[in-house]
Amino acid sequence: MKRAAATIAGFMSRPPEPSPPLPSERLRVGECLVDVPLREILAPGARRARRITPKAMGVLLSLIEHQGRVVSRDTLLAEVWPDTLPTNDVVTQAITQLRKAFDDERGNPRYIETIAKNGYRLLTQVEWLQAEPGATAANAGPAEAQRTHDASVLVDPSRTTAEHPAFPEAPRDGVTQPIPPPAVPNARGAWTSIVGVVAGVALLVGAIVLWSLLRAPPRDALRAEDNAMPLPSERPYRLITSFPGFELSPTLSPDAAMVAYMAIPNGARGTAIMVQTTDQTQPRQLTRPQGLAEDSAPAWSPDGRSIAFLRIEPGVACRIMLIAANGGVEREVGSCDHRTPPTFSWMPDGRGLLFGSMPTASGVVGLRQLDLASGEWRALEYARGRGDLDSVPRYSPDGRWIVFVRNAPLGDFWRIRAEGGEAERLTQLRAELRGWDWLPDGSGLMFGRGIDGDIRMYRFDFESGRIADTGVPDAQSPVLSRTRSAAVFVQRRQYFGLYRVALPQGGEGSVHVVEPVYASSARDMVPSIAPDARQLAFVSDRSGSNGLWWGDLQRPDSLRMIAGVLPSTRYPANWSEDSRSLLIAGRDRAGVGALFEVVPSSGRVSQLPLPLPEPLQALYLPNRDRLLVLAGAGDGHQRLHLFDRRGQPMRALASLDDVSQVRYDRHGGRLLFTRPTRSGLWQADLSLSPGSVRQLNTEEPVSDRYRMWAVADDGQVRYIEQLQTCAAHLRRISADRAAAEPGTALPAAAPLCLDQSRRVAVNGYSLTPRGDVVYVALVQWDGADIGYMDLLPAPKGEVPGWFN
Repeated sequence: MKRAAATIAGFMSRPPEPSPPLPSERLRVGECLVDVPLREILAPGARRARRITPKAMGVLLSLIEHQGRVVSRDTLLAEVWPDTLPTNDVVTQAITQLRKAFDDERGNPRYIETIAKNGYRLLTQVEWLQAEPGATAANAGPAEAQRTHDASVLVDPSRTTAEHPAFPEAPRDGVTQPIPPPAVPNARGAWTSIVGVVAGVALLVGAIVLWSLLRAPPRDALRAEDNAMPLPSERPYRLITSFPGFELSPTLSPDAAMVAYMAIPNGARGTAIMVQTTDQTQPRQLTRPQGLAEDSAPAWSPDGRSIAFLRIEPGVACRIMLIAANGGVEREVGSCDHRTPPTFSWMPDGRGLLFGSMPTASGVVGLRQLDLASGEWRALEYARGRGDLDSVPRYSPDGRWIVFVRNAPLGDFWRIRAEGGEAERLTQLRAELRGWDWLPDGSGLMFGRGIDGDIRMYRFDFESGRIADTGVPDAQSPVLSRTRSAAVFVQRRQYFGLYRVALPQGGEGSVHVVEPVYASSARDMVPSIAPDARQLAFVSDRSGSNGLWWGDLQRPDSLRMIAGVLPSTRYPANWSEDSRSLLIAGRDRAGVGALFEVVPSSGRVSQLPLPLPEPLQALYLPNRDRLLVLAGAGDGHQRLHLFDRRGQPMRALASLDDVSQVRYDRHGGRLLFTRPTRSGLWQADLSLSPGSVRQLNTEEPVSDRYRMWAVADDGQVRYIEQLQTCAAHLRRISADRAAAEPGTALPAAAPLCLDQSRRVAVNGYSLTPRGDVVYVALVQWDGADIGYMDLLPAPKGEVPGWFN
């Protein structure tokens, strides 16, 4: 740290040299803008900047220092991974991240060229952008300028902010100088200073980041109380964690001085609870689960003394735990179902916990309270339907109300009085909600919402019913302080690539090949392989927004986007048995839910006359005159419909309530499906007759991985789960026995680890009819950090202290 501080001092005190300029926080690489402290790259036409890992930024800085020359893999390993023993894959992964961020093509590179058996070379010009200390948002770097524009509702309304162009001009009064092409060295003493920088490039990365932190004002200086002036910062938040991997489920101490969250500690495989200040400081590991157990869902008590959390041993147990906020002995205060871990929060008096609905063998129970002193459960008496699933409940700041989410994943906010009674629906979102909390004055809510893979944070005002975008991108899971105008949240970005995995016959331990399919720098998801095992359809934002893409795997040049379809990312497309057409749910140009039938070979798209407003998934049946459609029922529930498609509109024949995904089992001539409120697998006949419905499996799939199973033509059901020892674990599950009691062992399976470190996207995968090849979307980059934000007072006459 002393050495890093000395380097920083040298940067700040050294007089400017004519060339090359001193490293600043921002630079232009070709047509892209790079923010070094934030590790973000904004490419032309990109909707937002992309964050890369610290090591990828180190590789980029090394390539910049060697600009125009080939940098060997050994050199990159020595400069960016000093004093470690990494594999060569780390360099490949870093280069892949950079290419994605620069929107570069490996076959036709404009930024980074691969020199076979040698290394890599930066092809484009570089400019370090230096701005005055008082630069405004218009002169900010890519991330700051974009966030300032997107989040203009958070800053002082008297300040005017111009529309942020994709590539702003250099600061008018600042210094912008291109780095000249390197000269060919002809003496040992030439370029001595640059060689010194190259030797310390790893230190440079840490120094620049630390420098930016040291220059930032302390947290107390950023506070914005009700009568305080607006923040002078160009962006409304700062990230307080920046470790590799992800940090999730934040919870604030009552004074907003500390934050607890779940993360994977160094050297561990599972998650634990970490605690740190709301500045970017080193965290402290609070809990230490043993074996395969993992800790999650921390919740800070109202008095600030304790943190409640869940400890889950996969397939074994779920325990409700309590620990002092400053550490100490953990105490078990209750148990829960490991298949469907509950959501919970503290009661206002701190004497108990409020839990969301829990599935049981006899049905779904409603909201319940757990008394911590006695360990007794008490059910709340309030109005709810038999199948309603109420989750994420929280008391209002004054303790008079309880708000919760009803019937996720197409959920809405509802509220009841603290003592129970009638339930009032607050919103008509029918949306994928990603965490929420009360505004401290009780005037509304702040919540995360996912729309076709894009997740943002919103504010809901009770009085007006208005929902406003807070302007913070990729944000979810907000938690607000009860005592001051502050919030923490998760900023998470995920990128997935498509892969083909040929399954060996020997099971786990057998050699198998994982190879990329249609590699790109975008998010490719929900692959669907046709029965002919040649055609692949998937959803990707490689064109700038989500579109339906199709290609013949035997003709790589056939890949193209199907015009006229705005697809959903919730479920894969479904192919007809002859592989000529497919069905996919999405939205029409007016933003209304629609069902499309596509003939990929010709590009023909037809919107089917469906008398349903919220189609989610559709299936062809052997009788092509009949169609199965899974759709939202308008009240948060999901219903499976059987239609005669010959009518205009199509005529409904039968329906089945509470279905989360359905698949056609050709071998058994039946339908297999899952339910949103319970783990397990069910069957029904093709006419959806009530007498044919029965449960086949009570254990799997678990309710939050209801899309991670598929059926081969031989009737075998394959399921992908995430384990500590394998991030993408494929195995068979039983679909051929009567329902068993919870905890009953399943028949022996032949598992296979598809990938030890990369997770599979949870919105589904595809299996060839023979069951010998799997097409999956594996995570390419998944970074989640905790953000901290002081909330500003609103303009005069509006709700004080919150977004408007």
